[in-house]
Amino acid sequence: MEETCKNVYITTPIYYVNDVAHIGHAYTTIIADMLARYSRLTGHNTYFLTGTDEHGQKIAQSAEARGKTPKEYADEVSGKFRALWDNFDISYDKFIRTTDEEHKLGAQKAFEKMYNKGDIYKGEYEGFYCVSCETFFTEKQLIDEQFCPDCGKPTSIVKEESFFFKLSKYEDRLLKWYEENEDCILPRSKKNEIVNFVKSGLRDLSISRTSFEWGVKLPEAINEPKHVMYVWLDALINYISALGYGSNEEKFEFWPASVHLVGKDILRFHAIYWPAFLMSLELPLPKHIAAHGWWTRDGEKMSKSKGNVVDPKQVADAYGLDAFRYFMLREVPFGQDGDFSQKALIDRINSDLGNDLGNLLNRISGMSGKYFDFKVSSVDVEKYHAKELEEVNAILENVEELIFNMQINRFLEELWKVLTIANKAIGDYEPWTKMKEGKTEEAMALVALITNIMARVSVLLQPVMPEKIAKIATSLGIEINTELYNKIIVNKELLSDTVITKVDQLFPRVEEPLIEQAPEAKTEKSQTEKETNKEEEPDNLITIDKFFETTIKVGTIVEAQEVPKSKKLLKLQVDLGEGKNRQVLAGIKEYYSADELVGTQACVVANLKPAKLMGMLSEGMLLAAKDENGLCLVRPEKTKISGTKIS
Repeated sequence: MEETCKNVYITTPIYYVNDVAHIGHAYTTIIADMLARYSRLTGHNTYFLTGTDEHGQKIAQSAEARGKTPKEYADEVSGKFRALWDNFDISYDKFIRTTDEEHKLGAQKAFEKMYNKGDIYKGEYEGFYCVSCETFFTEKQLIDEQFCPDCGKPTSIVKEESFFFKLSKYEDRLLKWYEENEDCILPRSKKNEIVNFVKSGLRDLSISRTSFEWGVKLPEAINEPKHVMYVWLDALINYISALGYGSNEEKFEFWPASVHLVGKDILRFHAIYWPAFLMSLELPLPKHIAAHGWWTRDGEKMSKSKGNVVDPKQVADAYGLDAFRYFMLREVPFGQDGDFSQKALIDRINSDLGNDLGNLLNRISGMSGKYFDFKVSSVDVEKYHAKELEEVNAILENVEELIFNMQINRFLEELWKVLTIANKAIGDYEPWTKMKEGKTEEAMALVALITNIMARVSVLLQPVMPEKIAKIATSLGIEINTELYNKIIVNKELLSDTVITKVDQLFPRVEEPLIEQAPEAKTEKSQTEKETNKEEEPDNLITIDKFFETTIKVGTIVEAQEVPKSKKLLKLQVDLGEGKNRQVLAGIKEYYSADELVGTQACVVANLKPAKLMGMLSEGMLLAAKDENGLCLVRPEKTKISGTKIS
């Protein structure tokens, strides 16, 4: 975060009220909460927004199926989201609902301004509409001429009068914004996908509906009472209506947003539609749009039918909220898909939190109590431990930039390196030996060193685990606030004399899973069962959801060379539009020479787990067909942009 930044605005997406909150919602919200808490700790004026998205045909249909009005249904589900975030002690400043009157005013003002500017016009739309995704698709985008390419559900042909936003008008300006703002979309690999999509050409966007009524009405001045706003226009405006756009604008000094946090499935709406709307409204664009990955459970995609959906409240209640927060933030690099398993969570609790963090606090309490009546003085730390202080300072010097570059797992890894320095110092200097030798001053310096290291790590961990860190702060006799942050993190000062207080064990060891395992994770199927199932399903049928777990992209082969001592392998460098090439080892040497492949395209399985072949890493797999006449690669009929997804 730039030191000059005084106002920090953090947002989650507003969650669609068509289902209960799941682990993906919790992940987004916990990240946002951590960023907001860190911003406040470091002295910035911070505004943290979350809320619910409550309009659209899908909500109207769900409400009708339950015998409720759309508003009654929205009230019920929105209330559950808010109750969960309150239970999780999420430190939001505003919880917005798109059914709020102030939001409707903001959405109507935005529509009217874009209309008066000439960026909105009236026409007629006909296309394939997915109610579940609230999105239109072209026939070419559909799976088997019928199914939604995003969720796999059937689409329906919709033909209706509509207002359109001139999205195509902003194509060049969007590309310029992407080019001039390196980190406007994080991680950068996601930015490449967006850039390639925009370069392929933007069509004007249908932004109103007449086939249902549950939505924000168009401004009265436009005099089109049968139209309601397209749910994605309505929803995106929340980020400015929450600050008072369209009404009093009392919080508008917080615009533009510092970070919009979103799931990767809604990145296109936030990284293309939203900036274009803002350009039309002549408002500054957000600094960062950060897209995270999805979560699986025990390696399996979560679904209600499988009964393996993770209930975040159940996990937090069983293992502790702060342990859950730490696991979610540490377990997976931001932007990548993550896997939730109780084994992994238990390992983090027992190892990282119990052994490394909790046990270090116990050692501080034990040593200070046994040798110094719990009183700790830092007066001689620099005299005896300049080396360790220098190592700690070198690590902490660079951790802040990791946070707002959305490398939170690396931020935590760096803090654990600091804890390692502390634990190692105890073994290296053996304070018990110092005391036996009468070197009381040196023993005190060591205990004070460990106390100072724990204090510094605790300050930086406070946004991650606020409840547990508050207990550590009590034990160390400190109060974590901006003043202490500036003193011991920014200015690298040591603590004043302090008195250590014993606290109960922070992270008791967990010996076995505390909640019921997912059905698929309970037992491994026997070989007999697997063979039986194989006989029952000779065609090896899969669902469309299973198909969508495989990502196939068009790749351009930019380099190719033979692998020495291999009769089959060629080593290829393949451009998948990610900003850097992937190395793919392909067993096609008998059918293709290295030279003839360079500059050609192939279809690549892009989300295959990397594997080593002959000691070299292979990061994908080429699709090919082989029969008695030999092997040939599967290629696009015409040259496509590298990274184009095949569906």
